[in-house]
Amino acid sequence: MSLEDIQDDEVQSAMNSDGTWNKAQGGTELMNKALYERVDSDLLDQFNIIKSRVRKISEDKMNLLWLHDLWGDPEAQHLKDPKSRARFSRLVFVSNWQFQTYNLALGVPYSESIVLKNAIDPIPWKEKSKDQVRLIYHTTPHRGLQLLIPVMEELAKIHGDKIHLDIYSSFEAYGWKERDEPYLDLFERAKAHPQMTYHGFQSNEVVRQALQEAHIFAYPSIWQETSCIAAIEAMSAGCEVVCPNYAALPETTGGFPDMYHWNEDMNYHANVFANFLNRTISSIFDDNVQKKYCMRKIILTTSIIGS
Repeated sequence: MSLEDIQDDEVQSAMNSDGTWNKAQGGTELMNKALYERVDSDLLDQFNIIKSRVRKISEDKMNLLWLHDLWGDPEAQHLKDPKSRARFSRLVFVSNWQFQTYNLALGVPYSESIVLKNAIDPIPWKEKSKDQVRLIYHTTPHRGLQLLIPVMEELAKIHGDKIHLDIYSSFEAYGWKERDEPYLDLFERAKAHPQMTYHGFQSNEVVRQALQEAHIFAYPSIWQETSCIAAIEAMSAGCEVVCPNYAALPETTGGFPDMYHWNEDMNYHANVFANFLNRTISSIFDDNVQKKYCMRKIILTTSIIGS
């Protein structure tokens, strides 16, 4: 999110000096919280770690700029200037895709940068019910909910009560509930549909528990993800991911999802997504699909142990 997303008179009360949003529980804030929980405080005290939005430069510590946003964000444009970049000991990116966009668009050199990918606490795998296919959407509404709701309405006509979509989505995650207004009609459609449940904003712990019950993360992304913690969480919990090959999603998901080719035409995109999602729903309990999940579990577990 950029400063353009909220009113100027709210900025000072909403943003912390390190660039995180006050009271927010977005991806940047979750990564920041984990950093300070896991890394020795004496070591962290040697650095001034700024998250995307520069507000305070330290004179006596090494300044690190940990970038989570897109290259086109107004807060990133100063990185075109070598003198501005020189204030930081290192620029830290959350994916190779994200870094390469900064390199191509803003001229950020490889020599001044490093990629440190996002991570999560692994979500324990639980045996999932085969009585109903549970779908989940657990990110903010502007990232693709306007495609998912009508697709789900159509798929419900085919599958009936054999499918159900749980929606955990609200700008309240950033403390900006008023920004939900353009999506209120979508929320009402979900609330009124027997095969959907709209949960609004819930804590990350509640979402992680819901992912343990879900089979499919249905994500027709129209937002350029610089990483995608929601997808990492879904895969960790043993969910299939249905998403396009857009922005950093191929890198983040590592070839595991049921992935389709993105398209700028939203109607075309919705139709392709519907076909892929329908296929995934129909095959989710097939032996070959379950073998894929087992293989993914082995690979992810091995990666965690080896890291």
